[in-house]
Amino acid sequence: MKVDLGDLNALVVVAQAGGFREGARGSGGSASGLSEAVRRLEAQLGVRLLNRTTRSVVPTEAGAGLLERLGPALTEVEAAIDVVNRFREKPAGALRLNVPVSAARLVLPDIVPRFLAAYPDIRLEVVTEDSFVDMLAAGCDAGIRYDDRLEQDMIAVPIGPRIQRFAAAASQAYLDRTGRPEHPRELLDHACLRGRFPSGAMLPWEFERDGEVVRVDPAGPLIVRAGGAIDLAVDAAIAGAGIIYLFEDWLRLHLASGVLEPVLEPWWQSFSGPFLYYPGRRLVPAPLRAFIDFVKALADPKASTEPT
Repeated sequence: MKVDLGDLNALVVVAQAGGFREGARGSGGSASGLSEAVRRLEAQLGVRLLNRTTRSVVPTEAGAGLLERLGPALTEVEAAIDVVNRFREKPAGALRLNVPVSAARLVLPDIVPRFLAAYPDIRLEVVTEDSFVDMLAAGCDAGIRYDDRLEQDMIAVPIGPRIQRFAAAASQAYLDRTGRPEHPRELLDHACLRGRFPSGAMLPWEFERDGEVVRVDPAGPLIVRAGGAIDLAVDAAIAGAGIIYLFEDWLRLHLASGVLEPVLEPWWQSFSGPFLYYPGRRLVPAPLRAFIDFVKALADPKASTEPT
């Protein structure tokens, strides 16, 4: 029986995404096209592969068995086809990265323009996501995360600055009006501008000095969605609404210009920089391999650029 590889791939995409619309968003196709491909495959095999409801799409027992064998097989097919890329002067194809908003703002601007100039035949798509998602299920080739959020069984490559800090800052007008805190616990008496993650969590503000770590959970007049709406909180801090706690690099220009004043700077905590991570496959797709080598070369221009 000859089965279309495209129909098999459609089944994998839909099952991993948990739905036809979600699969279409991740693959760049259409929900109707994926639905037709799965129906065609089911008709050819003579068995239902997916149970469909208005809320979810779940593999049947037969579908689950097929998917268990299909994933590795299709990965090998993709890798085999990608070998052709080695014979091109420049790698070509699509590369999809899943990154937090902070990385899109603070890490990638120094890398992406130069990478695109070096590899004009690669089409790069960057998906910003501040919730902890399965990078592969989201249809991405690689992601950027910090070491405390790296997925297991992944290869991690340092990307961007290796040491970063969280900074607290406020406008001079606000601090003149309320006073300047000298210890992190004094933030409990201040208006603090907070960020909430998609999961609903609001992480405490963490400070460190001379080995002493202090975590506080202050309140304030504004809570924004971490990532996309953080600039609103920055604008509110500049306008005098309260104290903000954010990546130092995000606030650097405002601190340098004086519109924001450092708060508790001796207590600012350092942490390790982010990592590019990707599945530990035997063969890495050529666009991703080119990006990995490019990132490594930026970090160490003397390093080898042999394919990963």
